[in-house]
Amino acid sequence: MADPKFEIQMLHDRVMVKVEQDTEERRSTAGIVIPATVKMENRLLWGEVTGVGANARSVKVGDKVLFSPEDQPEVEVHGQIYLVMRERDLHAVATPQTDHGTGLYL
Repeated sequence: MADPKFEIQMLHDRVMVKVEQDTEERRSTAGIVIPATVKMENRLLWGEVTGVGANARSVKVGDKVLFSPEDQPEVEVHGQIYLVMRERDLHAVATPQTDHGTGLYL
């Protein structure tokens, strides 16, 4: 008999985020090549929301969010690393349309 499968449901205002990995080198505005292996201190990362708790109000599954990866708990599910954080730890949400934003687009 096969093991039962359990669906992960986030509680309260918790958000589960899959981190987008930097797989390519970057270029600074001055044209300097920065290898993908270089870690930058205090750098915010983009990720995709894969689960939200019932009390999360500003994000939904599939949103791209900006956050600080420092001191965020990690969980591994089927070989993929996810971060679990409170909604208040998110800095921004990238949406296709908004009434009030920065005017910047991904």
